[in-house]
Amino acid sequence: MRNQNPFRYFKTSPEIIRLAVMMYIRFPLSLRNIEDLLHERGIDICHETVRYWWNRFGPMFAREIRKKRIHPSANYSNWRWHLDEVFVKINGETHYLWRAVDHEGEVLEAFASKRRDRKAALAFLKKIMKRYGRPRAIVTDRLRSYRSAMKSIGNNQIQEVGRWLNNRCENSHLPFRRREYAMLRFRHMRSLQKFVSIHSSVFNHFNKERHLNSRETYKVQREAALVEWQQLCAA
Repeated sequence: MRNQNPFRYFKTSPEIIRLAVMMYIRFPLSLRNIEDLLHERGIDICHETVRYWWNRFGPMFAREIRKKRIHPSANYSNWRWHLDEVFVKINGETHYLWRAVDHEGEVLEAFASKRRDRKAALAFLKKIMKRYGRPRAIVTDRLRSYRSAMKSIGNNQIQEVGRWLNNRCENSHLPFRRREYAMLRFRHMRSLQKFVSIHSSVFNHFNKERHLNSRETYKVQREAALVEWQQLCAA
């Protein structure tokens, strides 16, 4: 049975919808910034339309990216994990965003919680291991919740803690921080979890390790990523 076209009830073309969603999630732009940039291209839409599009199609695009993503081998992302957490304010209340990246900086999982205790760390670790299996090494900061959670699942022998060892994960928070400031923070933890899951998939899709590749290689990979994005959810 052929899947139905997800854009069938929309008057706007799928190309414009994909462009608006990509601009909002990938770049630190507000909804009104997207409206103005599209207006310069002769596309007259309201900023609330952009909000509706990313809420409607963002999770769908993220699922398509994860489904089509190719890994070199089953253990490719399990060599070394880097785990870290950041503070996120939601309506004046402090929440925590846990993030796991692999040895190349690709985001494996993002998890939002109200606490930074052993229970939250254990839920985060179980969520990652259910999807990716057991890593060879896990690099964390000195938060005691990590060690306590790893003792519960028998991972404490592979934990690594040291100064500057976890810079890769700490740097991975920067794109999210820029988006958070542009969005004037979040209102609900559910919307935070939804956005970070979509943002992680889009970040992985367009992250071509520019600092490791030549200019020509990067241009080819960037063009390929754009072509793949333009074909997401195509009928």
